[in-house]
Formats: sequence, C-alpha cells, structure tokens
Amino acid sequence: MGTACAQYPFEVTAGFQEKCRALHPKTKLTKLSRCNFPLRVECSRQRLYPWSSSTTSSRGYVGQICSLPDFGDFFWDRIPTPMLDMVENPIHLKNLTPKELKQLADEIRLELFCMMSKLQKPFKASLAVVELTVAIHHIFHAPMDKILWDVGEVTYAHKILTGRRALMHTLREKEGLSGFTSRSESEYDPFGSGHGCSSISAGLGMAVARDLKGKRERIVTVIGNGSTMAGQVYEAMGNAGYLDSNMVVILNDSRHSLHPKLEDGQITPINALSSTLTKLQSSKSFRKFREAAKGVTKRIGKGMHELAAKVDEYARGMVGPLGSTLFEELGLYYIGPVDGHNIEELISVLQGVASLDPTGPVLVHVITKEYQGVEASQKRVISNGHLEGFYTSELSPNPLPRMYSDCFVEALVNEAEKDKDIVVVHAGMGMEPPLQLFQEKFPDKFFDVGMAEQHAVTFSAGLSCGGLKPFCIIPSTFLQRAYDQVVHDVDRQRIPVRFAITSAGLVGSDGPTRCGAFDITFMSCLPNMIVMAPSDEDELIDMVATAAHVDDRPICFRYPRGATAGMNSVGNGIPIEIGKGRVLIEGKDVALLGYGVMVQNCLKAWSLLSKLGIRVTVADARFCKPLDIQLVRELCENHSYLITVEEGSVGGFGSHVAQFIALDGKLDGRIKGGFCF
Repeated sequence: MGTACAQYPFEVTAGFQEKCRALHPKTKLTKLSRCNFPLRVECSRQRLYPWSSSTTSSRGYVGQICSLPDFGDFFWDRIPTPMLDMVENPIHLKNLTPKELKQLADEIRLELFCMMSKLQKPFKASLAVVELTVAIHHIFHAPMDKILWDVGEVTYAHKILTGRRALMHTLREKEGLSGFTSRSESEYDPFGSGHGCSSISAGLGMAVARDLKGKRERIVTVIGNGSTMAGQVYEAMGNAGYLDSNMVVILNDSRHSLHPKLEDGQITPINALSSTLTKLQSSKSFRKFREAAKGVTKRIGKGMHELAAKVDEYARGMVGPLGSTLFEELGLYYIGPVDGHNIEELISVLQGVASLDPTGPVLVHVITKEYQGVEASQKRVISNGHLEGFYTSELSPNPLPRMYSDCFVEALVNEAEKDKDIVVVHAGMGMEPPLQLFQEKFPDKFFDVGMAEQHAVTFSAGLSCGGLKPFCIIPSTFLQRAYDQVVHDVDRQRIPVRFAITSAGLVGSDGPTRCGAFDITFMSCLPNMIVMAPSDEDELIDMVATAAHVDDRPICFRYPRGATAGMNSVGNGIPIEIGKGRVLIEGKDVALLGYGVMVQNCLKAWSLLSKLGIRVTVADARFCKPLDIQLVRELCENHSYLITVEEGSVGGFGSHVAQFIALDGKLDGRIKGGFCF
C-alpha cells in the first residue's frame, strides 16, 4: 500500500494512505511528496496530537485525519463524523472536553446504526453503552489498564475506538473481525468473551496476578443484566469480596429482564439527589474518611467494627436502589445509580473510582437504554437522503426462510396440545423468536431462566420427578456449562428429561464461541442417554413426537440454526423406533452413512457421483446411541467402503461406528472406513 504526504503552506501536514478517503470520497489525491494547495477545507475544530508514527519532519504537531478505507459504496459518505475521524485509538480521547466526548458518542452511535443496519447485524446492546465506552476509555489507560467485557454485542463501540473502525464492515465474516473480544485480534482485548458471566472471574484473576507481581494497572469489567442470571457472577463477586482485590465492576443495567412484570415495574430513579450521593460515594475524600473510620473502629474492638460496617451498609442501602445491599453483602463497595447516557456524570464517577487507592472491589451501577439514540440516528440518516439500504432488526426488508427452529416449535405446540404434561424450560443467551409462539399459547408452561443452564437442567429433572414432561431447550455451546448436571442430576438417575439441542454444528458468523461441535461426543458417552438427530424437518417433527413418548430414560436430539431442507411439512409427528436408521438410496461399492442434517450433503454427493457413473448408497443413521448395528452390518457386508458424515468432532458418531465395526470384526474383511466431520 503506497502512501502520500501533502504539506500545506501553513505547516500542517496531513498523512494519507492509498485506497483511503479523507473527509469526502470525491477528494482525489496523487502520489506526490508535495502538493500545492489552493485548497479550501471546511471542517470543525481540530485538536492537535503528536505524530509519533510519521517519518516526515515537522514542527512536532500535525492535524491528524483518520479516514475510512475505500470499499466501494459500502460507507455512508454523506454523513460526516468529524470528531470520530480524528480518533484512531483511545489516547486521542484523553484531552477531549465533555462536550467533544458527547459529540464523539453521537457520531459513534450514528455510525453503528448505519453500519449494523446495512450489515443486518444486531446492535441495540451496543447503542446502549456508547457513552459508557467513551467514558471508560477517556478515564482508563488501555491497553495497560485491562478492560473486560462480558458479551460481544456490547463491544462494537470499543472496537471502533481501539483502531478497528476501518474493518468493522468485516464483523463476523470469514477472516474479518470477531463478533466478540479476542486476544489474538487486539491488545485492547485482554480476555475473550462469548458466553457471558466470565469477565469478573477473569478480571479477578488478573487483579490477583497484578498484586502478586507488584504491578499497578487497573482492572475494569463490564457486565450486563443477562450475566446476572448466571451463578458464576456471584461466585466471582463473593471471591472478589473475600480477597479484597482492587478492581472495578460496572453493571450495565439496561432494564432487560426475563420477567415482564419487573420491566414494567418501578424504574431505578436517577435524580439530582441520587446523582449527588453517587458522586459523594465515589469521591476520594469520602473513601478516605470511610477507611479512617474503619481503622478507628477496629482499634476500639468489642464488635464496634462489625456494628459500624452494618450501619454503613444499611445507611447507604436506604438511599440506594432496591437490591444494592446484595453487592455489599458479597463484599463489593456499591456506587450508583449513574445515568449511563450522561457523559459528565460518568466521567465524574469513574474519575473518582480510578483515583482511589487500593480499597477492594467496587461495583458501579450504570443505567442505560438499549435503543438510546435510534430515533435521532434515523432522522439524521433520512435528512441526509441515505435511507435506502438500511433496515432495523425489527423490520427486515426480505421475508426470512423457514428455519429448523420454526418447525421444532410448531411440532412442540402440536404435542403440547395433545399432552397437558409437556412443559418447556429454556436457557442460554437470548431466546429464538419462534419460541414466543409456545410462550404465548402456554404461558404457564414456559420457563425462560436466561444464562442459568445448570439450574435449567436440574430444574427440568425436578419437573420430571413431579410427573411432568419437560423439554429442556439449550444451545449446544451453552449446554457445555451444564454437563455436570446432565451427568449426575439426569442421566445417572435415568430421569426422563428431553433435551432439544439448538444451534448444533457450525454456526457461521456467530463464530467459534457459539460453535456446537461437541454435543454428539459428550452426550453419546453417557450410559442411559438416547442420542438422535434429524436429517430434515420431517424427521425433526417425528423426533419431537418420539421424545414426548419416551418416559423411562433421558433423550436428546439436535438441530442446526439454519434454514430447512425445503420440505415445508406440517402436521403431527410419528414416533420413530428407537435405534432404527434407514436406507434412502440403494447403491454398491460405496456407502455414505450420514448423521443429522449431513444426510443432505450425502444426497448432494450421490447426485454428483451418479453423473460420473458411480453408484452410491446413502443411509440415514438417525441415532448415534443406540446405534443401528443391523444397518451398519449390512452396509459393511455389501460395500467396499463405508464413509460416515457428521457435523461434529472426534469422538462422535463416526467414532461409535468405528468402535462397533472393530469389535464386530468387520474390519477384518474387505470394508474400508472413512470419516467426514
């Protein structure tokens, strides 16, 4: 990539890169070391920064212009973002005034709205934390200070401010930016996020390591409402309070709740009094006075310290919002609530927290709104005449194809209408929209527990013991967190819980943290578990009926997150005989034994090979455990090659087939095996 340097008569140097646009896409630059400009540039106030990376000698400072790369018509060139264009990394935020920081936050929100709308990516969570992200990077000194995020969707503003703005259009694409924080992607990402509820534990580990090594960097972790459903958060908070390590936990409270009654209830008040008390609690003088009082009461003895601590806790709990004393009981010093969209208030509180001497863990309660600024961004896009091509996640311009989750929920509703004992327990980050159909029809039989997978599994076991028929719906990658409960609370006791494993196999743009490649392996090794997978939506409907009729042991089935094979079948399912596969196409020499939706790939392979004159047998295993040993024997006896095809990992369906044919002596004959994952 070539570079060019353009020097103005008044000694302000602007650095440009080939394939870049500066301020306006129609500005044409040539590769010259010097250009004579009678050039009129209209721009807002520009702050000067040291040009540390420039090789051109100058008077020490230049006006830095950070531009967007030229990727065709992707970017919304007619919507100017002058303040954001001057920010390349967090160091450029340090000298900005609160007014300039507010302008920067507005421009980031506008860019996120335009970009994510055009990319058709979810973005409402990132819009809620724009001001918070700006304030964090203004106060703390990343990457020396460690800033950890719990989930990926709230990190988009963080990515823009940490040198990845030009690559945001590649978000969640192959060889593009990760949808989550990634240690391999940027030094500003000290820990990878993806499953939520991990940031406090990881941050506490970093804080303890810092203390043992005698370092002084600050540790900041940001968690959301969804994370507070997970037990690991409270385990980490309790341990942080016990170790008394210096760290900052920021609770991003966007009022998102699994319980509509709570969302419709009283909103945490933020007024002049609460803001004043919050600033007082975070002030250095108040904390010093508090620590001095602790020392005095400890010297007095006779239980005075414990009594004073209780008085302090309850006094601040009375002026704080409902539930704030919970964090105090866990050992965190509570500060809040703080208006998450008031830059000045955020800076004031975070400055107070950052300036404190090591006095233990602090929790800052920040109130945000998920759709903050959406209406203003829409109006600005419309006023700039650039509405075409954009959409919100609530109003997609194109109808979505029929998904496996649609078929599953419809089949589950049909079974629930016939069997009054069927209930649904859902766990994981977010709920698939089709599940709302079941929730609306059977509100008393639907339980969404959020990121509490361990509880979901044992809760389902209890429902089963009470005489109900629970379907426990958990994405494959999140079921990993509840494996101990699957083993001991369900399988070992042969309790009939029906596991519907969603987002199984590869998940495309959701990335490796959501990849569901391991459930076949870790479920099929359990002694009492029935493990099956449908090849298409017809079999999915039948497997829902099969699971509803199994009442003497646990059973699980998986399905992918994508579109169906196009059967468009509806109606009641027919239970399948346990452990029975089927042959779809008869051939010779080569047999393809598919498991799950990979059967569709086997059929495509058959179509291609048949054009070459190669006759192939295609079989649908249906069950990984118990395996259809009669089907496997017939395939081994009548073919020279047996190839298993699955969307999983080593130790899954192919391993079970290989173990059986080895124990059955089939490898001693002419059969040769192969495995496709």
